[in-house]
Amino acid sequence: MGYALIILVIIIIITCIKIVPQSRAFVIERLGSYKETWDTGLHFKIPFIDKISSKVILKEKVRDFEPQSVITKDNVTMKIDTVVYFQITDPKLFTYGVEYPISAIENLTATTLRNIIGDLELDETLTSRDTINAKMCIILDEATDPWGIKVNRVEVKNIIPPKDIQDAMEKQMRAERERRESILRAEGDKKAAILRAEGEKESAILVAEARKEAQIKEAQGEAEAITTVKKAEAEGIKYLKDAKADNAVLTLKSYETFARVADGQSTKIIVPSNIQDMASLLTSASEIMKKKEEK
Repeated sequence: MGYALIILVIIIIITCIKIVPQSRAFVIERLGSYKETWDTGLHFKIPFIDKISSKVILKEKVRDFEPQSVITKDNVTMKIDTVVYFQITDPKLFTYGVEYPISAIENLTATTLRNIIGDLELDETLTSRDTINAKMCIILDEATDPWGIKVNRVEVKNIIPPKDIQDAMEKQMRAERERRESILRAEGDKKAAILRAEGEKESAILVAEARKEAQIKEAQGEAEAITTVKKAEAEGIKYLKDAKADNAVLTLKSYETFARVADGQSTKIIVPSNIQDMASLLTSASEIMKKKEEK
């Protein structure tokens, strides 16, 4: 009997030794009233007097609530579902502050969402998610503070407008995409036409410059050829004078000169009365050369 009593006492003592894990807290009641909150570590409770009222998880929690029916300022009914991120900061308040705290947060989220959306029109609702999230987070955090809950973030997950509104929005988006496509196509055609015109302009300029350079080169070549011929003829006459050629040579050269003149572009030929006369021959040759130079 004595051993049994000792074993029973040991079992009771062992059961009264409690270890609180990380990120958890135990709310302790003594004789039905709140005694203390145990944090992480080893603790001992008095048998039959102390009781663990609740075990609270201190990690951040996420709750995805069902879509709620809301009405916008312009009387459009839609469904919106939200995701709430919250964390328990005071285990005592969480245990004794409100019954069914998760349900309380869900109902508070629904009423807050209806109040915010009721002040917005449809277009504002669809484009103001960040504003809605911020307002809901502030309101929920203030309302849940007496419950020992900290609301860290609220996100609007889905906004589901009525079917007819969705169809109208799809038609509007389709028309907007077609309009942008038409604008882009017109801008592309415009740029292509400009590039083609600039290319044709540059091509015409290059062709004109090439033709101009060709004409200049051709004229320069003709001028150089004429100058070379004139210099050669002048040097030939000079060589004849310096060599003091006799009458037979001068007569032969005069015949050659007349032959070239006859094949050229001269319109007037002066023939001396005495072709054997050296002075007359030289005079005739000089006059012919002057006429050709004047041409």
